[in-house]
Amino acid sequence: MRGLELLLRRLMQALVLALGVGTLCLLMMRALPGDMALRVAAGRYGFDRVDNAAADAVRAELGLDRSLWQVLPGWWLDLLSLDLGRSLVTGAPVLEELVHQLGATLQLSGAALALALPIGLLLGLRAGLRPGGAVDRLTLALAVLLRVMPSFLLAVLLMLGVAVGTGALPVAGDQGPASLLLPAATLAAGLAAGLARITRQALRGFLVSDAWAFARMKGLSESQALRHHGLRHVVLPVLAWLGVQAVFLVEGAVVVESLFAWPGIGHALVHAVFARDVPMIQGTALCMGLMFVLFNLLTDAASVAADPRRRAPQAGEGA
Repeated sequence: MRGLELLLRRLMQALVLALGVGTLCLLMMRALPGDMALRVAAGRYGFDRVDNAAADAVRAELGLDRSLWQVLPGWWLDLLSLDLGRSLVTGAPVLEELVHQLGATLQLSGAALALALPIGLLLGLRAGLRPGGAVDRLTLALAVLLRVMPSFLLAVLLMLGVAVGTGALPVAGDQGPASLLLPAATLAAGLAAGLARITRQALRGFLVSDAWAFARMKGLSESQALRHHGLRHVVLPVLAWLGVQAVFLVEGAVVVESLFAWPGIGHALVHAVFARDVPMIQGTALCMGLMFVLFNLLTDAASVAADPRRRAPQAGEGA
């Protein structure tokens, strides 16, 4: 029942998020200065080929002269029927374009996690076992540095130092698996440093707890006590921290994908904003919001699986 309640709660969050994000995007696009029809026409034909006649034709075709309150109810109904409309620039169905872009973003996020998890966990465990040692000081310095360093600056440094300096990897674009390494490393660096500190703190908390003393009293060696009892104490705060970092992955995707020209949701969102392509903006923003809900759902499910106490009914339930 707990799993079903969790799923229903996340589904309600997704529905409210979808309606809120779509409405907010429409309001923001209508509030921006400038002629929206002119922007859309420029996205279709190029800025050097746009005149007032082209803008008027686009305005009449798309009904951009209608008020917000005439447009909004129809968009809500389309959203509930899973119809995200068509791009104002390309004319292609938004849902079809999002399927391709979402795959690229999930690929990037998965690669970033695959890099960050082993590095952050190993460094964090090492720092927790040897507090004040070289690894502990190194992870603290990296965590502070990467926390204050903007992701775009780290991306530029990697571009110049690795791609341009050595020529070992492509600078940008999607030219095969090698193109994924630099953007994934940009996202993974901050995650790994923060994960190392969270792991270190969780392990230190276990090593001064009664559970550690009892495990050692039973005759277990340090490695046995850590393996059988310590890792569970480390996993739960790590999972909770990863749930919070879903925001970092979603926000970072916009910056990193744009800098590395990676064909994902964030890259598409930036181009849609410049072209005032409202259906694409709503679709990409909605997709990124749902990614956040999905990531938190997976984190909650993993936490329930790792902690038997969260699966057991509370006292008084079912009475």
